[in-house]
Formats: sequence, structure tokens, C-alpha cells
Amino acid sequence: MQPITSQKLCEILNYQNPVVEVVVDTVSTDSRSVKQGDLFIALRGENFDAHDFVPEVIAKGAALVVVEHIVEGVSLDRQIVVPNSLHAFGKIGAYNRSLYKGVVIGLTGSAGKTTTKEEIKFALGRFGKTYATSGNHNNNVGVPITLCNMDMDAEYAVIEMGMSAKGEIEELVSYVQPDIAIITNVYPMHIEFFPNFEGIAEAKAEIFKSLKKGGWAIINEDTNFADILEKRALENGAKVIKFGKNTHPNVELKLSDEGEHNYYNAWCVLSLIKALGLDVKQTAEDLSQFKALAGRGAKHQLRLPNGGIYTLIDDSYSGQPEAMKIAIETLDKMKVPGRKIVVLGKMAELGNTSKARHVEIGQTVANSSVDIVVGVCPEMKDMLAQVPNSKKQYYFENKEGLDDFLINNLLQNNDIVLIKGARYSSKLYQVTDSLIEKGK
Repeated sequence: MQPITSQKLCEILNYQNPVVEVVVDTVSTDSRSVKQGDLFIALRGENFDAHDFVPEVIAKGAALVVVEHIVEGVSLDRQIVVPNSLHAFGKIGAYNRSLYKGVVIGLTGSAGKTTTKEEIKFALGRFGKTYATSGNHNNNVGVPITLCNMDMDAEYAVIEMGMSAKGEIEELVSYVQPDIAIITNVYPMHIEFFPNFEGIAEAKAEIFKSLKKGGWAIINEDTNFADILEKRALENGAKVIKFGKNTHPNVELKLSDEGEHNYYNAWCVLSLIKALGLDVKQTAEDLSQFKALAGRGAKHQLRLPNGGIYTLIDDSYSGQPEAMKIAIETLDKMKVPGRKIVVLGKMAELGNTSKARHVEIGQTVANSSVDIVVGVCPEMKDMLAQVPNSKKQYYFENKEGLDDFLINNLLQNNDIVLIKGARYSSKLYQVTDSLIEKGK
């Protein structure tokens, strides 16, 4: 973070009482990592309240703390009291972003946004120093962290924003203030928090509300409710660029990872490169070297205990229905020497559509060339019920013992296995981690 005086902090946060005169350049939300001179933000969560650790962080040398109430036993001139610590954190991040002179690219979407963000960073790196959101720090805590940690020497900054409810993107983008805003796609993810599917598109379109006037809006023209996205972009004064099967820079593009979704990611990146006036042909060549991320389609060649070799497609980060269909359909189209196996965990946050969506996945498997299907978690019984007896089926209540079953009982030489499911609900990422470790 750029050095900021305590007086300026009070001005940003509209705090009137006197505080100690200091200059801070590091912000922390984790009491365990606080260092001498840090600014500490006391956040609340479902299972914690960082106000409990304020005396500890002051004793460690924190210069100032942002709190929602006065903490006893701590000098008053070390405390900036605000109505909401999380919102205060966002305002501090927004101030730091306001000092940045490079091009800010804001990114959201239902699926593939982290991969697309990394592709953009990869592509822009050829043309100038590029800063980007770390991992998937795209929520109301991650975005302020990203903005506070911005590399002021970078020419480009790529900020990812996620959401699960109406209004979340609107708040985050008010901090980010992008020069270019991208929506990768709209799928019925987190639909249990919305009255209808269209509401998700409207929530994604909030990214255009704080787009700089005359800035570029880059939209997937083939996605659900693309017309709504374009309408909202134009209403907010954006110049619209669309990408899709029939609309993308006309350059030769060969990707290392199969699947139509990977081409959509690449078309999105190429559209951005064109908007920036950079070398589209060079970027197309560079993208041929981009590899899928861990948990998001990365392929691993692994050994079996008997010495055989199999391929693991680790897509265990997300269990979003459309992404799961795409992953299965991509595997279906692959030409491989061995059997095709899918290990599918439950999909979360689907509300009263859950059973229907799990049934759809079973139908996708049934109509594919997949040989063997493993369902994990009770919700996947509805999926398995759609699969014909011609395909071998296995069911696990949870992920316990699944890695041993796969390695010692199911997998054979030349097999390819796709593992996908909701990260925190099915925990299949722990299975892929185990397989990778045992199969190195």
C-alpha cells in the first residue's frame, strides 16, 4: 500500500476524533501476521470477531486499528471507530487504487473467471508489467486486499470480482473503478440466492456501474442474457466489444487444452488485447503455451502402484452445473487409448433446482462416451439414476476412502479420470491432492 498518514485515513473513513500521528504502508486483517507499524482492520466473521485480538496486535506493534467499537484497554488515539470495518477496508483499498496510474481491468463471470484472469495476466506480461488478483481473492475481503497490495509500477492491473448475491459486484466495482470491464459468462450459479436466472445476469452487469465513462465493456455474446449485459453496459456509457463463436479476432489459435470453454477464454483475452491496441497475433501464439490451472482442468500424468500410467484431469475447484457439463462433454470428445472415468461430487447453492440439475448431469454422462461414473455425496444418487447399466457405476457417501479405491481397485493403465465437484461441499480436491502426491 502507498504510505498513508493517520490523518488521511481519518479523512477517508470520516472519523473526527484525534489519533496518533503515524504513517502506515501495510494493512493486515490477520492478527497472527501483524508487524510493527501495520494498520490492522478488525473484521467479523460467522465464527470469529477480530476485535478480540486488538489488544494483542497493539502489543505486537500495530500503529493503528480500525474497529467497530472502542476496545477497552487500548489507547483511544490508536483506534479509528467506523460503522462497518469491512466497508472501511474497501474504502482504504479504493483510495490506494485511486493513486494507481496504469490500466485497470475488472473481471467477473459465473465460471472460468480465475482462469481467464490468469490468461490475461499471462498475455499482458509480454507487453508490460502486470499485476493481478492473487488466487481467487475476489470477494468483499479479497478485493480490498488486492487493491491495497497493488503494484504501482505495473502498467496493467487485472482485478477479479465474484458474487453470490445482488449488490455485491456493485460494491466491489465501486472500489475497483475499472477502465475495462469483462463478463466471461452467465450461468445459474448461486441461484438459490436469486428469484430467477435473469437476476444473476443483472447482478453480473453491476460491474458496468463504476466503469469509467467511455471505457470498454467486453461481453460474451453467446452467453445467457447477453442482451441484458450489453444493454446495461451501454446505459453506463461503455463502448461494447463482443466475443463468441462468430465474433473474435481473426487469427490462428491452437490451444494446448481441449474444450470449447478454453476457446471462449482465449477469445476474451484476444478481444482485450485488441481493445488495448496490442499485438493480437503474438498473443494468439503465446496462448498456445498457456496451461490449465490446478483444480481448474490441469492434467497430470500419474503412476499406479502396479507401474501403469493414467491421466488425471483435476477440475475439483468448482462444481457449477454448466461447468460440469462442459467438463464431461470435453472428456467425451477426447480420443484416448484407455477408459474414460468421471468422479463427480455434489453441486451446491442450487436451491430448489438442485435435483433437476443433478439429473441433467446424469443425462449428460448417459449421452457421452464415458465408461465409468463415480458419484460422491447423496445428491449424486439422482445423477447416477440417469446412467444406463452399460456404464459401470459406483457410489460413495463422501470422499473418505475414495483415493484408495481409485488407485487400488478401479484405475488401470491408460485410463483418463475427470474429478469435479463443489469444492467445500464435496471436498474432492482432497482426493486429487492425494492422487497427485501418491502418483508422482
